Amino acid sequence: MEKKNYTSQDVAEVAGVSQSTVSRVFAGNTNVSEKKRKKILAAAEKLGYKPNAHARSLITRKTMMIGIVMRNIRNPFYSAVLEIFHNRFSALGYHLIFINSENEEIQESEVTQLLEYNIEGVIITDALLSSSASEKFKRHGIVVVLFNRYTEQLESSAVFCDNYLAAKQIATYLVELGHQSFAFVSGPSDTSTTIDRLKGFKEVLQERGITNLMIEPGNYTFESGFKAAQELMTRNKNIDCIFCGNDIIALGVMDAIRTIGLRIPEDVSVVGFDNIRMAEWPSYSLTTWEQPLEEMVDKTVELLVSEIGDTNAQPQIVMMKGHLVVRNTVKSRK
Repeated sequence: MEKKNYTSQDVAEVAGVSQSTVSRVFAGNTNVSEKKRKKILAAAEKLGYKPNAHARSLITRKTMMIGIVMRNIRNPFYSAVLEIFHNRFSALGYHLIFINSENEEIQESEVTQLLEYNIEGVIITDALLSSSASEKFKRHGIVVVLFNRYTEQLESSAVFCDNYLAAKQIATYLVELGHQSFAFVSGPSDTSTTIDRLKGFKEVLQERGITNLMIEPGNYTFESGFKAAQELMTRNKNIDCIFCGNDIIALGVMDAIRTIGLRIPEDVSVVGFDNIRMAEWPSYSLTTWEQPLEEMVDKTVELLVSEIGDTNAQPQIVMMKGHLVVRNTVKSRK
C-alpha cells in the first residue's frame, strides 16, 4: 500500500469529528471532551499522522522557537553552553535558532533574521546587545535574557557568574602563595566579564601593596593567549604568575611559555577561568575557576520561559558563585 501523507481532515474522518476539533486537540485546547480527544489521538496514531508545527503555531500563536546569539563558537566553553541549552529547550518542546554572530555587537541583519523566524525569546551570550537591538526586540514583544554577562543600561534579565568575587579569590590565592610579579591577559575590554575580573584582581593586589600588574589584551582565543605571553615575557622576564581571562587563553599562554623554554609552574604559575574539558587534560592540568555552568543555563531557561507572555515581568539579575579548581599550574613562591 502506498504511503500517504495524512492530513487533519483524514484524522477527522476516521475519528468521526470535525477538522476544527482535531485542530483544537493538537493545539492543546482543553475545551474538547475526553472521549473525543482519545478518539482523535487513536485515529492519529493509526494513520501515523504528525501535526504540522507551522500550522499549529498559526493556531496557538506560539512558535516554540528560541533564538540564541553566540559569537565565539570556537571557544569550548560556549560549545558546551550551546549543547546544554539545546538539551534543556528540547526537553521543554522548544526549538533553537542559532545565530553565529561575526561581530562583537549583534547586527541589525541578525536581529531581522531572528524576527523573521517569529521567535518567542532570545538568549545573548558573548555578543554585545546594543540599545537599538534591545528596543527592537522589545517592540516586537520578544523576551531577552543575557547569559554570562550583563549590561546595566538595558532592561533585560541576566544570569552570570560573580566574576568580581572570583577574581578577588584568585588574586588572594596567588598572593598568599608568595607571588610577587603579576600579569593579566584579558578578553575584550568592553565586556562585563573582563571588566569585573580585572577589577577584582587589581583590588586585591592594591590592598596588598602590589602595584606591578602588567595587563595584556586578548580576545578569548588560544592565539591571543600565545601572543600575549610572548609579549609579556619579552618585556618582563621576572613575571612569576599570569591570570588569564579564560581557559582557552590560558592554554595559549602555557604553550607560549614552554616554547620560550620556561617551566610551568616552577618558573611561571598560570590560572585560567571556566574549567573547560581541555583544562583537565594531563598536558595542561590547569588550575582554574569553575563556573556553575549547568545551574546558570537552568536559571536562564527558567527566566526566559517564565517571562514569555508575561507583559508584567520585571527584569531579574541573577549572579552565581563558582569555585577554584586547583591542579598543577600554580606553585608556592615562599
